[in-house]
Amino acid sequence: MRAASLVIALALLAGTGATLAQTLTPSIPMTREREKTEGEIAKEKAIEDAYKASLKKIPDAKPTDPWGAIRSEDKPKTAKTQAKAAKKTGTAAN
Repeated sequence: MRAASLVIALALLAGTGATLAQTLTPSIPMTREREKTEGEIAKEKAIEDAYKASLKKIPDAKPTDPWGAIRSEDKPKTAKTQAKAAKKTGTAAN
């Protein structure tokens, strides 16, 4: 009985060690960011300005109506407008 419980306890401890090794992350950064030189800063600014200027050259998209060619120009009459028309003329609409 003692041997079985010892084996189970060792198996549980062995499994948790691998799990902990995967979850802990080092707090030391692996790469250092060096300070940028004046030339690098100017180059990045020029690239950013060129990008913004190219975005301004793109024309605004016009709203499109994909069903425009299929849809008729006349609005269809609804039951409400047909009833109003029938009252004015005195005839019932079909």
